Amino acid sequence: MKLFYYRENNFGDKLNPWLWEKLIPGVIDNDATTSFVAIGTLINDGLPIKTKNSRVRVIFGTGVGYGKGLPQLDESYKIYCLRGPLSAQALGVSEKLALTDGAVLIRNLFDNYNHKKVYKFAYMPHYELAGENWSLVCESLGFGYIDPRWSIEKVLSCISETEVLLAEAMHGAIIADALRVPWVPIITNPTILQFKWQDWCQSVGVKYKPSYIKRLHHPSKKRDILSPVRLARDWLRQQESKSQFIQITKTVKATLSTDARIESLTQEMNEKLEEFKKDFAQGIYS
Repeated sequence: MKLFYYRENNFGDKLNPWLWEKLIPGVIDNDATTSFVAIGTLINDGLPIKTKNSRVRVIFGTGVGYGKGLPQLDESYKIYCLRGPLSAQALGVSEKLALTDGAVLIRNLFDNYNHKKVYKFAYMPHYELAGENWSLVCESLGFGYIDPRWSIEKVLSCISETEVLLAEAMHGAIIADALRVPWVPIITNPTILQFKWQDWCQSVGVKYKPSYIKRLHHPSKKRDILSPVRLARDWLRQQESKSQFIQITKTVKATLSTDARIESLTQEMNEKLEEFKKDFAQGIYS
C-alpha cells in the first residue's frame, strides 16, 4: 500500500510518512495498486490521475479542495473518514464519515504536558511564505517563529512551548488544537483556501474567523547589492506587520475546541484506524 501525499517541504505534508509509519507500521510500502490517502487537501480531480495505478484508494482523514473538480466516486474508493462536513457534502456521502483531519491522531504519540512554555505567542506562516522577514518580525516582538519547513519533531516541540499560536499554516492550527494550544488563524495571502479551514473548523465545533496581515516578501539573499530604497521598503513592511500582530494579540480571542470534543473525535478516529487495521489484516487490500 503506497502512501499518497503532496511531497512538499511542508509540515502538514511531511506529517504523513512520520505519523503513519508509527501508527500503522508494516502497512505502507511502494505497492501502488492500493493508495493510502490521508493528511492534506487531496480529494480533487487530480487524485484519480495521480493514483492511476491503484485499484483501491483508502481515504482516511483527508479533505476536498484545490483542483478543478471532484473525482467520480466508485468501488475503488474506500472512505473511512473525512476531514469535515463540507468534504462529505461536496462528495455527496454520509456526514457520518465527516470526523476530522487525520493529523489529530498526533495525540496518540505526542503530548505537550511536559513542555515548558517559552513564548506567549508564536507565528507559523504558510510554507510558501515562510522566510527571514517573518523571523525578524517575530524576534523583534519577542514572539516565537515556527517555520513549517523544519523537522516534524522541532515543529511539534515549538508548538508545545507556545501559549498561543498564530497560524497561517492550517496543520499548525490542527496540531495546536490537538495538543490543547489555543490558536488564531492568520491570512497574509488571498490564495489561502478558506474552504479547507472551514471544513476542519466545523469538524471540531469552532468558527473560522481569520485575522488579516499584509504579506511579507522574502528578502534578497544578496543584501550587499540591495538598494537603500529596497531596504527601507522591507523595514517599513516589517514595522507594519509588527503593528498588525500587536493589534491581533490585543483584540482577538484565541480559538480552541473543547476538551470533550477533541477527546471524542480522537476516540472515533482511533476506532476508524482499528477498523482499517482489521480490514488490512483480513487481506481485503491484498
